[in-house]
Amino acid sequence: MSMPSPHAPLYPIFLSLEGRACLVAGLGGVGRRKLEGLLACGPASVLVLDILRAEDLSAEAAALLTDPRACFESRTCTPADIQGRALVFAATGSAVENARIAALCREANVLCNCASAPELGAFSVPAVARQDGLAAALSTGGASPALAPRARMVLLMGRLRPLVLALHAETGQNTELFRRVAASPLQHWLAEGDLQSCRQWLLAELPPVLHVHIAELLDDLP
Repeated sequence: MSMPSPHAPLYPIFLSLEGRACLVAGLGGVGRRKLEGLLACGPASVLVLDILRAEDLSAEAAALLTDPRACFESRTCTPADIQGRALVFAATGSAVENARIAALCREANVLCNCASAPELGAFSVPAVARQDGLAAALSTGGASPALAPRARMVLLMGRLRPLVLALHAETGQNTELFRRVAASPLQHWLAEGDLQSCRQWLLAELPPVLHVHIAELLDDLP
């Protein structure tokens, strides 16, 4: 599997993982999100690798590993681990290790997402908004960085809208809230990667009942 050209357009697909075997290397914040996303898609198994011992993993990681489909082993990834996998996430805390795993996947013609250097992998993960069985995925494909802040803002609004509508407030109140969001500095902060300012603004402007959703609103934006 050759490395993708940075200038070639990406081919968008929705991949069925039901009954398939996958692999996640690394159980930090990124790895945990990838594992959680995989388990929600019905895989037969997910081999989970990390150099930490099971007793040293975070509580969040340990909770994910209670799923019987997740098989944890405290070690690095080997070529044999790659064989037969539908896809692999290289999400360790080491860019060198992630690049090594991505190279193993290329040799084995296995789809790989490399967290630290997406250009080394075969696919990227778009931001996804889900509602009532529908899924909307958005990615700039790395081709136009200038579009990324707009894409993030569109995804943020797409995630926020169903949460706001579910509160069944008056239409005028919803409209006013959406106008404040659109006129806010959120797009600028997203462009700068300033998620802390985004969180503070959302905490100040959103109804308190929605505060528990702020993390998911900002998670994995492209």
